[in-house]
Amino acid sequence: MWQSVSVKLAIIGGSLLNQPGNFTGITKDRIKTPFGTPSDTFITGTLDDVEVVFLNRHGHSHHLAPHQINYRANMFALKILEVSHVIAVTAVGGISEKMSPMKWVVPDQIIDYTYGRMQTYNDGNESEVNHIDFSYPFDDVLRKKLIQALIAETCEHETQATYGATQGPRLETIAEIKRMQRDGCDIVGMTAMPEAALARELEIDYATLSLVVNWAAGKGVSPAQPAEIISMDEIKQRIVDGNEVIEKLISNVVALLD
Repeated sequence: MWQSVSVKLAIIGGSLLNQPGNFTGITKDRIKTPFGTPSDTFITGTLDDVEVVFLNRHGHSHHLAPHQINYRANMFALKILEVSHVIAVTAVGGISEKMSPMKWVVPDQIIDYTYGRMQTYNDGNESEVNHIDFSYPFDDVLRKKLIQALIAETCEHETQATYGATQGPRLETIAEIKRMQRDGCDIVGMTAMPEAALARELEIDYATLSLVVNWAAGKGVSPAQPAEIISMDEIKQRIVDGNEVIEKLISNVVALLD
């Protein structure tokens, strides 16, 4: 059971939800961590009388590519701020047939294709390695709150999907997407790992709310029709359209926390 006295929510935004527009009583904090400098200033404000922390993982000017983000510093700073729950907002590509553009997705599984990222706080300085159970990478209770919020706003959505986390910043080839589909991926993004695993190590409940902003390479076309080049302008417009909905969805989730 959730108890309001023990819940402190953070929102991690990026391409989608660049900054909060409906916070009141805003304060901004720079936080130092043993793992380096976080992506940006932490913005704390009130949303429907609930204190919420916001962080843009790419920085306020969107200057950090997915592989350059200091995920360990970001998540550790949220722990310092006593955050208990994190909603990570992501823009993704659609792989499987149901994952069409402008559909919201609450993924329940993940496959990690990233490399070279600092994936853990177990860096050899601990007395004992922390082997986390990662069978279910996203918190189920928080996922259900997100699904309730999507239903309340009558948003077209999917409640189960496997998120394939790729290295970026480039998009994937058609062959890579075919491999990911064979592996069981439904959507593709670049930032859910190692965020989700680090949150689990820190015992922070974590869930992802994704918006499909494009068909992945080679998808969304008929067998007789050649695949189109992915349009960055279309992606940007869908992100703009998604931002018109996302703040209401977050407000709905906050209202469910009690």
